[in-house]
Amino acid sequence: MKDTSRRLMGMVLSLVAAGMLQAQARNLDIYWIDVEGGAATLIVSPSGESMLIDTGWTVGDRDAKRIYAVAQQAALKKIDYLLISHFHADHVGGLAELSKMIPIGRFFDHGDAIEKENQQWLDSYKTASAGKRTIVKPGDEIPFKGVRTLVVSSDQHVLKTPVKGGGPNPLCADAEQKAPVAPENQRTVGVLLTYGKFKYLNLIDLDWEKEMELACPVNKLGQVTVYQTSRHGSFDGAGAPAFLGAIKPQVVIVNNGPRKGMGQVDNNVKSLTPHAAPYEKNAYLRLAKIPGIEGVWQEHLSLLDRDPAHNTAENMIANLEETADCQGHWIQASVEQSGKFTVTNTRNSFSKTYQAR
Repeated sequence: MKDTSRRLMGMVLSLVAAGMLQAQARNLDIYWIDVEGGAATLIVSPSGESMLIDTGWTVGDRDAKRIYAVAQQAALKKIDYLLISHFHADHVGGLAELSKMIPIGRFFDHGDAIEKENQQWLDSYKTASAGKRTIVKPGDEIPFKGVRTLVVSSDQHVLKTPVKGGGPNPLCADAEQKAPVAPENQRTVGVLLTYGKFKYLNLIDLDWEKEMELACPVNKLGQVTVYQTSRHGSFDGAGAPAFLGAIKPQVVIVNNGPRKGMGQVDNNVKSLTPHAAPYEKNAYLRLAKIPGIEGVWQEHLSLLDRDPAHNTAENMIANLEETADCQGHWIQASVEQSGKFTVTNTRNSFSKTYQAR
């Protein structure tokens, strides 16, 4: 009997140890979901908790279905945390339908300041988030277990104290200043996620002016591993060179649509700095020239500017067609505890592995 008990105890301990090792080996997974330029991003931490940033457009239930399909791929039964960056149709439009498909735990947002034309989206959000809503400000942390999730911008304010690795930015001396874009974009909740050496920055629709507040005269963010382009890669009103040169991402994810974001031109944005240093006007080329850049991935081939020299390599683009024919392929990153991470294009299974610096 004693021998049998010892054997049973040994088996139990082995199973527990195996389970602990499996839990420790679990990766941080990030899914950039194709919502035609709406920038929905699903993150699953090594603890198994999940966080979704934005919900795409209404467009019937297309984007809600795409998000739900990726949630199923990630074996999720609920979304623990939902961050709505700001109340524009392409970021919160899919929420009403998504909330019918999968339970959502807690909600985070910038607060009730809004323009009249966006009131319907705030109202829709309030209905879905009733009793589960938290308003965040820069410096707050979202309690996403296993991954530090720092709010770096919210409601037209940005982080005051630099993170570790931040400091004076010499690129600010002759940097261009630009006029602000729509107030709701400036209210964007932006986040910096840290998992060991791996740092992921998502500022969603934050504009050039707020990027400069984060980068000049002091770089408040330090250097990052993966940067998700602001304003869908439409660098008419974002992508300030002094900001990009300060954060020095290794890998960039462009969350554009076929005709939204990258390739778009806005001649209404005027420089406030007449004698500023020149910079690359084309968004892809500006990204490709960042010192130390190792890869640029796109959600869509830009049909606004499909010049191969103005888009990344085709095997690193998830979707190539017009909206009517789009299959909604996503881009995924799987991050190991060591900082090693692999980015995969689900359209063709092409992948590339990097090591966080």
